[in-house]
Amino acid sequence: MAISAKIQDFMTRASFIRKMFEEGVRMRREFGAENVFDFSLGNPILEPPPEVHAAIRRLLEKPPPGLHRYMPNAGFPEVRERIAAHLREEFGEAFEAEDLIMTTGAAGALNIVLKSILDPGDQVVVVAPFFPEYRFYVDNHQGELRVAESDADFDLDLASLEGCLTPRTRAVLINSPNNPTGRMYSAERLRELGELLGRFGQRTGHPITLLADDPYRKLVYDGARAPSPFAAHPDTVLLTSHSKDLGLAGERIGYAAISPRHQDRRALSGALTFVNRTLGYVNAPALFQRVAAEAQRATVDVGKYQALRDRLCAGMADIGYQFFRPQGAFYLYPRTPIPDDVEFIRILQRHRVLAVPGCGFARPGHMRLSYSVGMAEVEGALAPLRAAFEEATGRG
Repeated sequence: MAISAKIQDFMTRASFIRKMFEEGVRMRREFGAENVFDFSLGNPILEPPPEVHAAIRRLLEKPPPGLHRYMPNAGFPEVRERIAAHLREEFGEAFEAEDLIMTTGAAGALNIVLKSILDPGDQVVVVAPFFPEYRFYVDNHQGELRVAESDADFDLDLASLEGCLTPRTRAVLINSPNNPTGRMYSAERLRELGELLGRFGQRTGHPITLLADDPYRKLVYDGARAPSPFAAHPDTVLLTSHSKDLGLAGERIGYAAISPRHQDRRALSGALTFVNRTLGYVNAPALFQRVAAEAQRATVDVGKYQALRDRLCAGMADIGYQFFRPQGAFYLYPRTPIPDDVEFIRILQRHRVLAVPGCGFARPGHMRLSYSVGMAEVEGALAPLRAAFEEATGRG
């Protein structure tokens, strides 16, 4: 076999998300697209806002010299300065261009940070349920993943998290608003987390970096605003992309932002810049670096995602599903009506609804529905969601 035993094993345990997406392709061919309701993949449905299209037109009609040439490994200096200025305004922190590393999406940002901070055997703590690729990202850099539990409503359980900290812990990785639950951690809970990490870092003699994977930061509902992770803990790195807030998932543009108060600020910036090159992520796409710089104040129409959330939640509640009402992102994570979430996913498939089992996110007994779909798809799915619920519970 040409591939390693390790990768063979990983492939057998690979993301349920992609598996369900591929099943959706098959079912649409068999039954017709209008008869299949696919909530499996978090593929942003909203088109980029007008500011993005305007920036693209300007850059193509009057390109700056060197637009498509090689650039410094961290990205165009003027792009980093513009985004730093936006972050100074948004978070009230003294960001400089050197604190920003432009990356190929949030995944690229997270991988360069993990490569920069982990020695073999070092540990990263995540909170279940979590995006399944985190496990593979940590393994990419010879780290060990430790999993803390969240509470019944998916909020941080600080006691569980503290129990996962060891002298080998180098980072805690959080995602808020969260994929798959839509939970957004409060400023108070983040502050408590920051205090915990500060105390533990003092005992171990090295900083515990808070990694805030925040691509949904601007996708929050009901007039709320995502609290600042930088205010909670000085040793923070924010990882983000414009896949969701600007509808640019296919362009793979994002960045890592190091807190100006991180005790190893400059050393970390240098490491990220070096790793960005040596991992082969160099560079973030040139055109879309400049597009992102010009569109920092823009976002997609979050009200459309909120309307989808409201309709899906109302329909699911009427059927009898139990769930935490999402505060952001575009995922609903209800309990499955039977404990075996994989079996319930099979029942849903018989009714031509595609969802992802909760075991794929390290929290069985649930399922993830991505409502980044059309309203007609939400409306059409409610009857088969009811039929599957009744079949599973014997109420039909």
